[in-house]
Amino acid sequence: MSKNPHKMTEKNPITDFFKLESAGGILLILAAALAIICANTGLQHFYELFLSTPVAIQVGALNIAKPLLLWINDGLMAVFFFLVGLELKREVLEGELADKRNIILPGVGAIGGMAVPALIYWYFNADDPTAMQGWAIPAATDIAFALGILSLLGSRVPVSVKIFLTSLAIFDDIGAILIIAFFYTAKISLVSLVVAAICIAVLALFNYRNIESKSLYILVGAIMWVATLKSGVHATLAGVILAMFIPMRSQQNPDYSPVKELEHDLHSAVAFFILPVFAFANAGISFDGVGTEQLMHGVPLGIAAGLFIGKQLGIFSLCWLSIKLKIAQLPSGMNWSALYGTSALCGIGFTMSLFIGGLAFEESGVNQLFDERLGIILGSLLSGAMGLLVLHLALKRE
Repeated sequence: MSKNPHKMTEKNPITDFFKLESAGGILLILAAALAIICANTGLQHFYELFLSTPVAIQVGALNIAKPLLLWINDGLMAVFFFLVGLELKREVLEGELADKRNIILPGVGAIGGMAVPALIYWYFNADDPTAMQGWAIPAATDIAFALGILSLLGSRVPVSVKIFLTSLAIFDDIGAILIIAFFYTAKISLVSLVVAAICIAVLALFNYRNIESKSLYILVGAIMWVATLKSGVHATLAGVILAMFIPMRSQQNPDYSPVKELEHDLHSAVAFFILPVFAFANAGISFDGVGTEQLMHGVPLGIAAGLFIGKQLGIFSLCWLSIKLKIAQLPSGMNWSALYGTSALCGIGFTMSLFIGGLAFEESGVNQLFDERLGIILGSLLSGAMGLLVLHLALKRE
């Protein structure tokens, strides 16, 4: 009798985590679909009015005035990147990436998954310097969206497939963070940068002195976010930097982890609010007047081809090569077909691709005769369908 209650109450944190991410991915799909409906019906005026709503905060001479769209992209997404930073720290220190044997294959795959799509984009846009600003758009992977699609296959999906996909996406996130930091910054304000540097020094002092008050870290992080926003370096990077200084373990109670607690507290808000709101605000493409000329433009074509062809080609080929050279090994429970299907699924760039696309074109003030979101949605849809089909067949055989 005692065994049954134990089974009923036993929880698997890994299973709970993936369930949360999958549910968030499905909500992302619904939010994107709703945005497209709004942009192509009589709701278009209200949709645009909503995104252009001016929002301002002023304290003395400090004034932050932006349309609602940029508050979502610069503010809410900073919280998303804060969560990404927390996940990176946990994975590297205590998670799957703490074991070097587990990082080689997804690490190699991530390199191919970023390099090959960028090269394909370059092939289509090499002669257009303006279009080349978007070279990093197809290099991104949307882990929430990909896990949402993966969840459609149910319990047949081995844990090794989920871990490989998540680990690869983590390396992909690191690459995206570095790309944003080095390639998508505006004119630098030295004074604001100095303030941000002081905030980093204070955070480092907190960490060194084993201060565990999360409210103090968040307060300094908020000041750093404002300084970063005014400095010209993209404000979302403040979220990643803040996460690096949150203590992994409490000195007073080694069983308590501030990083894990914050991660747990933020997961629901990010998965069920921040990312769907971002998707709704950025996926509203109007198809009015869109024809072959717009679809075949180098930018959307390069993005779609980069995501759909480049991702699966880059990830699978480099993983195959590293396994054949015995640098890495195929995860247990995963066959070659499942590896290929997972590689294809990584072509879902949605959230991160939309974010980088906004940095490359919309926020730069460049007036374009194309819409990069066409390529992002087309490439992501094709990749999701291909990955789902291949994995369905591969896992059915298994």
